[in-house]
Amino acid sequence: MSIPNFDALQVIADPSRRQILQLLTQESYNINALAENFDMSRPAVSKHIKILQQAGFISIQEIGRERHCILNQKGFNDVKALISHFDQFWENKLSKLETILNKKKD
Repeated sequence: MSIPNFDALQVIADPSRRQILQLLTQESYNINALAENFDMSRPAVSKHIKILQQAGFISIQEIGRERHCILNQKGFNDVKALISHFDQFWENKLSKLETILNKKKD
């Protein structure tokens, strides 16, 4: 579930990175086009893109001279696996509680 030097939840905890991911649900963007959506420098946006790429949330695809960012499923799978782990934990707890309550009814 963990990625070298990155934790999936830490990666998406940043509002700018979440906004980048949200934008990429609409279409692929080159780095300059993404940067136009933010009140920060292009190098700062590039840094966020690099973090998202290293964590498996996006891929960079070279089209001509431009580098386009597209969503990648791996990072989302890491988050999903973590959430599933805790879902299973709570399902087990609630199931045990249900068993106890049903025994008390009888």
